[in-house]
Amino acid sequence: MSKVIRLGTRDSELALWQANTVKDQLQALGHTVKLVPVKSTGDLILDKPLYELGITGVFTKTLDVAMINGDIDIAVHSMKDVPTALPQGIVKAAVLKRGNYMDIMAFKDNEEFLGARDAVIATGSLRRQAQWLNRYPTHTVVDLRGNVNSRLEKLYNNEWNGAIFAAAGLERIGLEPENTIGLTWMLPAPAQGAIMVVAMEDNEEVREACAQLNHEETDTCVTLERQFLRELEGGCSAPIGALSYINKENIVTLKGVLLNVDGSKKLETELTAPLGKHQNLGVDCAKTILARGGRRLMTELASAGTEVNIFSTKKLTPQQQLSLNISVNADSDDFIKINFNRISPIVLKKEHKNVVFTSKNAVEAVLASRDVSELNFENIYCVGRKTRRFIKNKFGKITHYENNAKDLANHLVEFIDGTEVTYFHGNLSLEELPVILEENNITVNAIEAYRTKLSGKSIPESVKGIMFFSPSNVESYLQENSADKIAYCIGETTAKAAREHFTEVKVAKIPTVESVIELVNADYED
Repeated sequence: MSKVIRLGTRDSELALWQANTVKDQLQALGHTVKLVPVKSTGDLILDKPLYELGITGVFTKTLDVAMINGDIDIAVHSMKDVPTALPQGIVKAAVLKRGNYMDIMAFKDNEEFLGARDAVIATGSLRRQAQWLNRYPTHTVVDLRGNVNSRLEKLYNNEWNGAIFAAAGLERIGLEPENTIGLTWMLPAPAQGAIMVVAMEDNEEVREACAQLNHEETDTCVTLERQFLRELEGGCSAPIGALSYINKENIVTLKGVLLNVDGSKKLETELTAPLGKHQNLGVDCAKTILARGGRRLMTELASAGTEVNIFSTKKLTPQQQLSLNISVNADSDDFIKINFNRISPIVLKKEHKNVVFTSKNAVEAVLASRDVSELNFENIYCVGRKTRRFIKNKFGKITHYENNAKDLANHLVEFIDGTEVTYFHGNLSLEELPVILEENNITVNAIEAYRTKLSGKSIPESVKGIMFFSPSNVESYLQENSADKIAYCIGETTAKAAREHFTEVKVAKIPTVESVIELVNADYED
């Protein structure tokens, strides 16, 4: 073509390298190309993390405007910086053959910090931060902004142990430090290592020229990765990684990951399909993530900083947190702390015909004092499904269980073999069970196996409902907070304690954390 192709690019060293690569390839095909450097918002604002700038495509927006205004004909980007939805009128013109897609860790002295409890790692990427903290949860991650050159300089001028970079960026401008580690376990950003050329949709002549640069295999893989990203509706504000590749047998693989910012929650997926039947891999991988709690996690990421409306007095696991409905913005903490007592070896060496546990804590306390192989318990009775599961797992047997202490006491009164029980309990355990047994001439040898310490704290005024899992939870909560909330209780014993203070008390159908979550979800339907 006779027309000079005006190629817009950011003016950083890496962006210019990429632009010159496209320029050289177009000129090799006989086209005339002129570079037009343009400053982007992402280059101008260096004192904030990318996710705080409030826009996606922070490195591409200025070039988009220049193209729409007719100042340039094509733009060249690191494809991972390009939003999945291009502005109206702008289309993908080519994807060059992918470079190194890996992330690498650059460090100053040695690698010993990888095995240390405390280390400081620098990165401006939420995705890298989340994956690093998932693997090294005790490390500290600090923000790192600027172009590749300035970021390397900051690493050497600060007391950091290391900093994370895209391998392709360092390799392309010949800046890879001597001390680096390839982070093979870290999934890259979708389309990392790929260079994208965009043009105006109505500029057919320019698009035809650029189409000759397109690398089909790279285009196939990064399209799937960006499809995965688009389906999750994530951008710079969500820690999302994806990698697709095609093997020698023409099987297409797509791996995807979604995390929360501190890395404590992680959802992964991997799917394969033959080339030619791969078109929906990105969507399918995203749907797998969403079905396993990703929808909830994306909502948490979007609603970070919004008011908490539900509080759990027991620390929820990441999976339990994800099972809450999207309209629930929950926080949690342990309102009681458990300390196991040392139980006399003389007591535990004895034969015990009938043993009673009313909590999992009591079982754990006994096993902390003596190995299960050294215990001689003939009949084991307990309260609660969780306690029953734990006992069966550890002892391989259980005689009987009930959902509450009163029902277990009544069962023992009618069916016990003998007239004596050994009761392992906590310092705050209710007296209901031993009272009923002793009233029916059953001797109770009570052994305090653990102590419960109340450790409540003040919760936000925005909270409308509290999740309780024991009477001690209720007592601990009330030390610092009011009872003008809805009490969601794990069972009748806990509910009885709550009703003494709370006007509205709801009880789970079965005594599990998941059942309490179902109670909350019923009030906060999506």
